[in-house]
Amino acid sequence: MGRVFAVTLEGKIYTCRHCKTHLAIAEHIVSKSFHCRHGRAYLFSKVANVSIGEREERMMMTGMHTVADIFCVGCGAIVGWKYETAHEKAQKYKEGKSVLERSVDIVKLQMVISVVRWKT
Repeated sequence: MGRVFAVTLEGKIYTCRHCKTHLAIAEHIVSKSFHCRHGRAYLFSKVANVSIGEREERMMMTGMHTVADIFCVGCGAIVGWKYETAHEKAQKYKEGKSVLERSVDIVKLQMVISVVRWKT
């Protein structure tokens, strides 16, 4: 395995519960009204520091979707999933977006303030 290079995000950030790797910023939240098998989840337009798993067809509450699980690049924990294809016209807005789970058991997203500054 090679060295992992993680992007440091600035602002109000969401991190991996296990290793604190930055995953997303609050500005990229599309919806906070998502639910997953472990509780609440947030839909983000952009996420960082994740790897994407195999695509699979999955029946969700809103119909059939092609999704891929996403994993933290820091520790490998599953942090949510990415919508690749929505089969119903009304769900097309989800395509290309990612859901981060707020589960206490799997992933707990923490909001922190980043004070990282670039040094020259």
